[in-house]
Amino acid sequence: MAESRETGEGDYAKDGSVDLKGSPVLRSKRGGWTACSFVVVYEVFERMAYYGISSNLVLYLTNKLHQGTVDAANNVTNWVGTVFLTPVLGAYVADALLGRYWTFLFSSAIYLSGMCLLTLAVSISPLKPESCKGNCEPASTLKLAAFFGGLYIIALGNGGTKPNISTIGADQFDEFDPKEKMHKLSFFNWWMFSIFVGTLFAHTFLVYIQDNVGWSLGYGIPTLGLLISVLIFLAGTPYYRHKLPQGSPFTRMARVIVAATRKWKLPIPNDPKELHELDLEVYSKKGKFRIDSTDCLRFLNKAAVKCSPTTPWTLCPVTQVEETKRILRLLPILAAMFIPCTLIAQINTLFVKQGTTLDLHIGPHFQIPPASLGAFVTVSMLVTVGLYDCYFVKVMRVWTKNPRGITLLQRMGVGLALQIVSMSVASLTEVRRLSIARNHGVDKTGGHIPVTIFILLPQFVLMGIADAFLVVGKIEFFYDQAPESMKSLGTAFSLTAYGIGNFFSSFLLKLVADITSKNGKGWILNNLNASRLDYYYALLTVLGVFNFIFFSYVAHIYSYNRELCESMDARREEQGVKCDQKETNGQVQCL
Repeated sequence: MAESRETGEGDYAKDGSVDLKGSPVLRSKRGGWTACSFVVVYEVFERMAYYGISSNLVLYLTNKLHQGTVDAANNVTNWVGTVFLTPVLGAYVADALLGRYWTFLFSSAIYLSGMCLLTLAVSISPLKPESCKGNCEPASTLKLAAFFGGLYIIALGNGGTKPNISTIGADQFDEFDPKEKMHKLSFFNWWMFSIFVGTLFAHTFLVYIQDNVGWSLGYGIPTLGLLISVLIFLAGTPYYRHKLPQGSPFTRMARVIVAATRKWKLPIPNDPKELHELDLEVYSKKGKFRIDSTDCLRFLNKAAVKCSPTTPWTLCPVTQVEETKRILRLLPILAAMFIPCTLIAQINTLFVKQGTTLDLHIGPHFQIPPASLGAFVTVSMLVTVGLYDCYFVKVMRVWTKNPRGITLLQRMGVGLALQIVSMSVASLTEVRRLSIARNHGVDKTGGHIPVTIFILLPQFVLMGIADAFLVVGKIEFFYDQAPESMKSLGTAFSLTAYGIGNFFSSFLLKLVADITSKNGKGWILNNLNASRLDYYYALLTVLGVFNFIFFSYVAHIYSYNRELCESMDARREEQGVKCDQKETNGQVQCL
């Protein structure tokens, strides 16, 4: 077997991939696009299930559970925030204890149980809120407990599925094989495409079912979809490659920080070869890269200064030190994602609530559900990603000599700029909507404004275009830049930004509502026709501008990992571009 690995005749995966029994796997038998097809199809059904619940949630809370605008919006963003923070726990369990496959399966069972409870909460009499018109009594404690219990069980299940399913897909490609390494770069585009398909179905068909047929069927279909997605994933089990747990990433990072702190008085040798490092064979046997020492966060290099006693908390190998540096270097970029995710949180909350005040008719007999405008976010993302890959990258590649066209951080920066434009347009559109409301006297009655709901279309479309740059770039960036043994944690970082962004949205909305309501004319009232959402959107625009300045700075000083350059170099024969692995001002410079 050892000989076959060296000669390539057996074509064994060289990145440490194994089967469920822990035995090495042949690339011809497992992994690649065959295995990824099950993961991609899973994501179509799972995203349909998730967005089938979340896209119309704010209207269920206001129309069925009779909550006010601020409370309903905050309950949505608090739940979504929890959904996107629990992946840190799921990533820890996967990387340190169970591995990605088993963490995913156990979490899927929790996820499915939450979906079932939520469906029961909108279906059976003891748990289902009563229909009423006018002044309605708040839902009972039992009904609220059943509904929100289902939601937060779903959030817990998502913690183990979200950070691991995309990582499982990326694990099907061998980092040590140039062709498979190149294919991994395409995986995330197909991954996002599958998300688009599932999301589009949820924003159109499921939202229509919920608004016009009933919530029981509207939630029952996503529950069935989730069950189908899990069965599809299980069907691909014979084809998957697996990575063994590498131990807690938090413990490894803590050891580096503690060791460096203990030896803060010791000098760092001028020659990096004098630092403690394991033999190359130790890493190659585990299918890992050995990372050379860098001067970035130089203080942490003290953890690798040889001394006695030699315990894991006093002496760490250079690779472990560099892995810790890579995670710490991601934190400023992560912080710069909080405000953008706050802006994204408005799509399924205030954007949807705006739509309820407008004319929903399309023709004499059909009404469009307000939440279905979210489909335009998905469609615009889908079209933009297609144009980006087919045309934008090719044009920019000629100019920048970068096989990606532009760097991942530049792609994210474009998305941030477009978000600012989107919120500016939303504010101006709201000025017009409120003006029409006052002219027709519905600012006092809270009735419908005789203007088509499609007046809101530009802000949805612009947000979708922005997400095509920001969301795709963010997922790929945090996965790509995380150390090989901490990929789940890197993916969890990209999701954590959503969590904190949604919690900040709840905090900001409540703060603004409380402050502005003191003068009797609040910015966010239950009657949106008497509110000043235009001021609130303008505030978000200003926050977006300041955040863009902060992001530009941290992106400018960021240096990419050398492995990123090597990934791009795999394409040089095809594209005639050679990468020299030089890092300058946060960009990989290519000749």
